[in-house]
Amino acid sequence: MIPGAWVVDRVEQQALAEGRLWPQSRASQLVGLAVGARAGERTLDLCAAPGGKATMLAGDVDAVEVDEARADALRATAARLGAERVRVVHADGRALPPALQGYDRALVDAPCSGLGVLASRPDLRWRATPLPELQRELLGAAVERTRPGGTVVYSVCTINAAESEDVVDAVVADGGVTVDPTLGDEWPQYRHRRRPELLQTLPHRDGTSGFFVARLTRL
Repeated sequence: MIPGAWVVDRVEQQALAEGRLWPQSRASQLVGLAVGARAGERTLDLCAAPGGKATMLAGDVDAVEVDEARADALRATAARLGAERVRVVHADGRALPPALQGYDRALVDAPCSGLGVLASRPDLRWRATPLPELQRELLGAAVERTRPGGTVVYSVCTINAAESEDVVDAVVADGGVTVDPTLGDEWPQYRHRRRPELLQTLPHRDGTSGFFVARLTRL
């Protein structure tokens, strides 16, 4: 179970418009909880739109989005949900302004093939495009902007190893960061079947989207 998550049959549009709720899969909520952001901290959300995870985070959040229209939608979401500590930054996560650095935590919910939602989008079986190079660049950029001792959560909505554990292993091999082994202990029900320090939700087992989650520590 995910603390605070409710499973509903439908979403009341009036409540959504008033910012009293936000529809999000339990796996997506797991990602936000894995970040572990606390009051008084600064968090960088590098691929933030549409804003469900960014608005979950405590403390001050710089929410980055490269697409202008999606950045505008992200601002609207933060305003509707009353997330006053979320500041939207319209920029490429791989080329951020120099002032955006020294974060306590970072989140990279990277663009991906989307194979974790095949149950609702079976067409992705033929249309999905893996994006490991982009994902590696974004994760590396987040690591660079995080202070020593800070943490970086990497997540993708896919069951494709090339976009998940392989990306993490490549960034760790580049140096300056290591995998936090405690994440699997915090969420043992979602431990990756081959890598217990990582998480993997599976639609047939967990009744939610297929998400991969890793948490890294900046050295």
